[in-house]
Amino acid sequence: MLQLYLPIAELSVSLPLILLMGAAVGVLSGIFGVGGGFLMTPLLIFVGIPPAIAVGTQANQLVAASVSGVLAHWRRRNVDFTLGLVMLTGSALGTVIGVWLFSLLKRLGQIDLVISLSYVLFLGVIGGLMLIEATRALRRRYRPSARPPRRHHHSWLHHLPFRMRFPRSGLYMSALLPLGIGFLGGVLVAIMGIGGGFFLVPAMIYLIGMPAKLVPGTSLFQIIFSTAIATLLHATVNHTVDFALALLLLLGGVFGAQWGTRIAGHLSPEIGRLSLAILVLAVGLVLLIQLVLPPADPFSLTLVER
Repeated sequence: MLQLYLPIAELSVSLPLILLMGAAVGVLSGIFGVGGGFLMTPLLIFVGIPPAIAVGTQANQLVAASVSGVLAHWRRRNVDFTLGLVMLTGSALGTVIGVWLFSLLKRLGQIDLVISLSYVLFLGVIGGLMLIEATRALRRRYRPSARPPRRHHHSWLHHLPFRMRFPRSGLYMSALLPLGIGFLGGVLVAIMGIGGGFFLVPAMIYLIGMPAKLVPGTSLFQIIFSTAIATLLHATVNHTVDFALALLLLLGGVFGAQWGTRIAGHLSPEIGRLSLAILVLAVGLVLLIQLVLPPADPFSLTLVER
């Protein structure tokens, strides 16, 4: 089997396996309309890539994917650049602080554990919420008389200081709300190597109250820059970006996304959301099992006096 040595990760990997992983996540991205970073990082950990390298490399791959997505949404006029710039200000600050925390945890030798625990918690919570929403959607589909979801109403968060208008979204609210959401998304990019879409999209819909059609494009717009900042800082400060690995994943993802888009046309939205929720929970469960089970080759260090 073809092997490729990754100088940053300092190990050899199967070339067909890495391409297949990129293609598989690309298929999922095409089917479900997600970036796939939340799945790619755990998959890289499963095949032996150190978690720190997996996070830095995945952030690099997300830049290209986000640019492609934003261009498609921009052509349809589905990007609120004003709101995106406010979120970008917060995400840039969050990314810098997140990379600093990443570097600190790496020096303490705890970064691998923190990444794995973060993914177990993140995937468990998000997967659970997605499962609840998917079952409700299925119930509404087969029981038309079921109560429709309530419309969004402004909360006290919208009335915080520094209110401004966002004409494209038809909103008038405090700029601190999108600023704070962007900040948390930036921290997620830096520490977990994900685009933050699984956090940003629900927050933009349910907290900010943005029109659903503007959410994906606006989210991807600020993700471009936050992931670019994270990639640059991880490469220069933490030295955890393996560009050879990122290129292979990107090549596989491009081809896989084309197949995923075709499959999506034959899959009902409700079944698709339910399938994605189960997949997210399954990945989180596997990570949890890996944390709990003892390693295959345990060892200990002992000081020897001379």
